[in-house]
Amino acid sequence: MVLHAQQDTIYHRPDTTTSEEDYKYYIDLTKKPDAIKAVWLGAICPGAGQIYNKSYWKLPIVYGAFMGCGYAVSMMQNRYNGYKQAYIDLYRDVQMGSVSEDPSKSYIAVLPEGYDLSRVGGASTWMNTLKNRQTIYRRYRDYSILATVVVYALSLIDAYVDAQLFDYDISPDLTLNVEPQIYYDIQHQRSAEIKLAIQF
Repeated sequence: MVLHAQQDTIYHRPDTTTSEEDYKYYIDLTKKPDAIKAVWLGAICPGAGQIYNKSYWKLPIVYGAFMGCGYAVSMMQNRYNGYKQAYIDLYRDVQMGSVSEDPSKSYIAVLPEGYDLSRVGGASTWMNTLKNRQTIYRRYRDYSILATVVVYALSLIDAYVDAQLFDYDISPDLTLNVEPQIYYDIQHQRSAEIKLAIQF
């Protein structure tokens, strides 16, 4: 194969032993995206790196992942806030001796449907449950935030790698050959094997 460069253009031309059909490969370097620029665009606006690389089919994946993570963060934060406020209100009412079964109370509103304080073990037991649920949903919220950061980082890595592999030549076939073989040992006993060969 002979490489011939002219005006930032690379032509892959067949040599004397290769047919013309095997090297229908052409790259215009002026159209190659800048990997660093793709990363910066993706850092400023998630998905912009994929748009810059013209990988539009990846946008639903990127934005879908961000929307899912955002929804998880919002839901876990709301539940954490709800149980936290219920714990604060119940703790205050216990201290003041004014615990009520009023449905407008935050610690009553978060009870399972059809339950009252007596069915969950009383005010002190329910207060401990509310404290534990605060811890659980705070942890889930933190995990959701971490997942968002991971998705953000992966979108930047994808933009960088996609730009770097823009001119990667994938024209040669990658083939896997399966060949059965029979061997004879020193006692003329036969054994069968299967040979796997990957050709790059």
